Amino acid sequence: MSLKKKLDAGKRIYGTAIVSSSSVWAEAVRHANLDFVFIDTEHMPLGRETVANMCALYSAMGISPMVRIPSPDPYIACTALDGGASIILAPYIETAEQVKELVGAVKYRPLKGEKLQQILDGNETMDEKLKNYIDERCGVNLLFINVESMPAVENLSEILSVPGLDGVIIGPHDLSCSMELPEEYTNPVFEEMVSGIINECKQRNLGIGIHLSGEPEQQIKWARKGVNIISHSSDISLFRKILKHEMSTIKTELGDDPGNTGTHSITI
Repeated sequence: MSLKKKLDAGKRIYGTAIVSSSSVWAEAVRHANLDFVFIDTEHMPLGRETVANMCALYSAMGISPMVRIPSPDPYIACTALDGGASIILAPYIETAEQVKELVGAVKYRPLKGEKLQQILDGNETMDEKLKNYIDERCGVNLLFINVESMPAVENLSEILSVPGLDGVIIGPHDLSCSMELPEEYTNPVFEEMVSGIINECKQRNLGIGIHLSGEPEQQIKWARKGVNIISHSSDISLFRKILKHEMSTIKTELGDDPGNTGTHSITI
């Protein structure tokens, strides 16, 4: 079953963020039974060729590559799709117009320019031959957006009304900072805001997720409130957490100072 069909049927899809481009690392990921991998080019220094290789590798394993583009630019979205992405995640969306332009890039390839704009504005209709071609070529592409600021929340109804949008992934770090509650993910005010976003997405039958790198209980809690895109942690976050814990255990047992372990999580 495709990811879109799973989401439309109310099922959950599961994935994690991957920073390492190593092909050896992919074998470890395969055993986690994931639906998608989240490849971030907004915050991570991953080049176009590297991302294309990662997309090809995970696609061959039956895991859908979700690529977060550096900015909500439709041309960059096309580049990521050309590189093998099957899901485009656009960061820091704040207006419905941004979403409409991205829908054009993700759902109407290879149309561009004036013709695409006329179709998106409802001033022109595709004939059956072109529509069938576009549907066949772009039917499996998914468009997700990050909602991670107060302006996005204020414009949420208009943003979610754009035809062609498939899902929302809340960016908790940026959203909490926009709310002037940096990383206060259990603050009742923050939790109320997240719950409101989840409810609006559910009412419109859109996928909804929140990318968290904490304990699994965080994901379980939000899934029980309606989240169905489970985007949990990342390879770098999990490696850091386990390595820190195990090295601290070894040093402590041997009577050595474990050192400063730090408290801040890695934000992707």
